Amino acid sequence: METANLPKSVTAERVIDVHHWTDRLFSFRITRPASFRFRSGEFVMIGLMNGEKPLLRAYSIASPAWDDALDFFSIKVPDGPLTGRLQTIQANDNLLLGRKPTGTLVLDALKPGKNLYLLSTGTGIAPFASIIRDPATYENFERVIVTHTCREIAELAYGQRLVDDVKKDPLVGEQAVTQLCYFGSVTREDYVNMGRINHLIENGQLFQTVGTEPFDPERDRVMICGSMGMIRDIRALVENAGFVEGANSKPGDFVVEKSFVD
Repeated sequence: METANLPKSVTAERVIDVHHWTDRLFSFRITRPASFRFRSGEFVMIGLMNGEKPLLRAYSIASPAWDDALDFFSIKVPDGPLTGRLQTIQANDNLLLGRKPTGTLVLDALKPGKNLYLLSTGTGIAPFASIIRDPATYENFERVIVTHTCREIAELAYGQRLVDDVKKDPLVGEQAVTQLCYFGSVTREDYVNMGRINHLIENGQLFQTVGTEPFDPERDRVMICGSMGMIRDIRALVENAGFVEGANSKPGDFVVEKSFVD
């Protein structure tokens, strides 16, 4: 990759590692520029050169703000303009990294509360991989409940490994053991928790399983990341419960992420 011809909005970074979880999901780790700063939960533009122009898409950063490298979790779309090529990357390949991370899934956009629910589907768990490794998360909330809903059991592996690793983490592991709770569900196979997350919230199975009460804006805060349909359904659900959407400029009871890749 000719770095001299790169746009000023990106840097060229090296792929450190690639892990293929299923035939639909993979994660990768790249170098982090010394000057790159972000808040846990934000996303950034990632991409490859397409001829003389960069092809970039928004990806949530799956590593914590203190990490010396950057992790990402992606779907594989065979004919996707970017992911069709991105899924073939290997260690020591080069990728483009945007210079300006941003996003709404940050602790600053939420009011203080007791329980933090991180509700995700598919690769929507990526920003929560960053948030549950941030010490501030455990300082701000007594309990942190991360949910991950996928089509098949095998697709839950990334989130399960993530939570296991966090509980062994030297920085936040001690807090995570007592404060972090994982709830996985699938929609297309027999499993202990079956169904879309909005249904499991409405019928009370989520709360019964993790030992909490139904949503209450006086006590609970919610972050939502997943498909457009999931975000629409969960947004309606929490708004009906009296939650008010927050932003960096005006913290509230819940926040959603709307960045996607193809």
